[in-house]
Amino acid sequence: MIDFFVHSFNALSHGLLGYVVPFLFVLTIVVFFHELGHFLVARWAGVRVLTFSLGFGPELVGFNDRHGTRWKISAIPLGGYVKFFGDESEASTPSAETLAAMTEEERAGSFHHKKVGPRAAIVAAGPIANFILGALIFAGMALYYGKPSTIARVDGVVAEGAAAAAGFKIGDVVVQIDGKPIESFADMQRIVAMNAGSALAFQVKRDGAIVSLTATPALLERKDPFGNSHRVGVLGVEHKSQAGEASTAPVGVGEALKIGVEQVWFIITSTFKFLGSLFVGQGNPNEVSGVLGIAKMSGQAASAGFQFVINLCAVLSVSIGLLNLFPIPLLDGGHLMFYAAEVVRGRPLSERTQEMGFRIGLGLVLMLMVFATYNDILRMAAS
Repeated sequence: MIDFFVHSFNALSHGLLGYVVPFLFVLTIVVFFHELGHFLVARWAGVRVLTFSLGFGPELVGFNDRHGTRWKISAIPLGGYVKFFGDESEASTPSAETLAAMTEEERAGSFHHKKVGPRAAIVAAGPIANFILGALIFAGMALYYGKPSTIARVDGVVAEGAAAAAGFKIGDVVVQIDGKPIESFADMQRIVAMNAGSALAFQVKRDGAIVSLTATPALLERKDPFGNSHRVGVLGVEHKSQAGEASTAPVGVGEALKIGVEQVWFIITSTFKFLGSLFVGQGNPNEVSGVLGIAKMSGQAASAGFQFVINLCAVLSVSIGLLNLFPIPLLDGGHLMFYAAEVVRGRPLSERTQEMGFRIGLGLVLMLMVFATYNDILRMAAS
């Protein structure tokens, strides 16, 4: 019995370390760049930055720079924040009494006394920094590894599958999907996977001629190499790589940056498609992941190699940037929503209205976190 508990403890400790260290590595990079975006634009706009924190809660270590900003690492490593002069809290909520009592000199460095344009730029800079980080990582990987190319040839058609119903034949080479050029079989798989239930217009090369086909990928559950189940679109075709067929072509800086931007755009559009599928009842809400799920993915990526960790970092950076732009009070998008209302009204929303908005936003964020964590626990228990 003692041996059983010792073995279980060792396995659990190894699993936690295998997940926690890669997770903190990935999250720290993503959070740092997000907050750095806020910080740099705030400095550019003449706003005093009081605190730049990685994590929440009590400070573990920190220092003051020559501008008076406190750079610190805090005890709870699940995010971060930049606190500006005039903020009453880490969520950048103001106090009318404090703002009214400021001198002219203090107002010059106060975030809340800036015009709407600079404030909106400061807030939007965090998510934009996340998009830039994702694009640069993808571009860097393309520069280092090159651009893989495997001809998108159909070597088999699954009976009664979507491809068979659409009229695909063995030997067809897919060259376009919905007007987008297809340069590899992986390109085709990626587009098909994210478009279950949506009709796609294919251009295929058959016997030297271009043939137009329309296929609707079926929604099936598949497992990735780590055993995680995912519901994806499946066309029902097979591909068999032939000797010497797969190649990796080197790319220049310009094309690498283009690949990076395309990858970021693909993640953004795929996210909205997933949310749209949830809205119409076709998507699976159980696929929403939280902190535990991301930690698990980080550990799995680390076990596969550093390349996969960096790729996860890029994906997570874009996802967090996009999430922060949602018009939910407490998130960056919520602040931008308030600023839009300020432009329309000609004056800021009342302090009470903003406070109520932040409370509602906090409730929504907490509910999402609880739901995502519940999904993570169910998935882990089933694995």
